Amino acid sequence: MTKKERLAIILERLAARYPNVACALEAQEPYQLLIAVRLSAQCTDKRVNMVTPALFAHFPSVEAFANADVTEIEEYIKSCGLYKTKAKSIKEMCTDILTRFGGRVPDTIEELTTLSGVGRKTANLIVGDVYGKSAVVVDTHFIRLSNRMGLTKSDNPVVIEREMRRLLPPEESMKFCHRIVWFGREQCPAARPLCSTCPLADVCPKVGVTKSR
Repeated sequence: MTKKERLAIILERLAARYPNVACALEAQEPYQLLIAVRLSAQCTDKRVNMVTPALFAHFPSVEAFANADVTEIEEYIKSCGLYKTKAKSIKEMCTDILTRFGGRVPDTIEELTTLSGVGRKTANLIVGDVYGKSAVVVDTHFIRLSNRMGLTKSDNPVVIEREMRRLLPPEESMKFCHRIVWFGREQCPAARPLCSTCPLADVCPKVGVTKSR
């Protein structure tokens, strides 16, 4: 079975299991999603979603964040961890959006990755979820599962993104990324994958192989 043949089966079965998928981070505006993703570094989506309502109410615009005192932003995001670094990059990010991009969040990976604290993973999420473009969000779930499913043999996010862009239908790429996150959490956790009940067991080359503890 080729990678494309295996992927076609995986796409179909994950779509059946998770027909309606969306980013777990809650945001109403593109800049809010950008900030929420920044806060999610080494922090759970659940915690970020607890913090952002008050944060976005107090700073209701890109201008508000750009003009804010960093210490004031810090007070709202302390529970997300690394709050000093995150507050600094949020202010810098919003200042750049305001001064360099006219207040609009950029819609290309190249431009997004010039913003403070924004890497390719975040940039792909924005261009995919906000602007509806083809995107591959390579996070820890994606790295682990794309390898486990035999779709790539690399642990380099840039290499994986490039390889998966060649394999994935562009219109399916973003939905696949979200589905992989849910699948990794519910069915295939790193330490103890539930192979006996896995809908992909017959196409997974590593069924029954668990991570040593």
